[in-house]
Amino acid sequence: VQLQASGGGLAQAGGSLRLSCAASGRTFSSYAMGWFRQAPGKEREFVAAISWSGGSTYYADSVKGRFTISRDNAKNTVYLQMNSLKPEDTAVYYCAADRDYGLGTDFGSWGQGTLVTVSS
Repeated sequence: VQLQASGGGLAQAGGSLRLSCAASGRTFSSYAMGWFRQAPGKEREFVAAISWSGGSTYYADSVKGRFTISRDNAKNTVYLQMNSLKPEDTAVYYCAADRDYGLGTDFGSWGQGTLVTVSS
């Protein structure tokens, strides 16, 4: 599966952004999807994941209650709604796909990143 992330940009602290990740192919619903991020000088970290049907999700503690992951299998797209943004959310955000779903999944397919910058 090939992935294309979009929707990054500049937001003020307390604001919102919605990221999208479009997937190619006819088997999108067979993949669990995830969002990760990498801030300057830091390692990539997990943000959120969603199961094949969208019925199950889980989040990093740092974004729980502020970010929402969702998917539209008819549009082959996964979203990350980011509310109450903080400067520490500034990072390049990546979407990822894998046949497996669960905590610690080693996602096998990655899209290019989209930059999110949050100003204070």
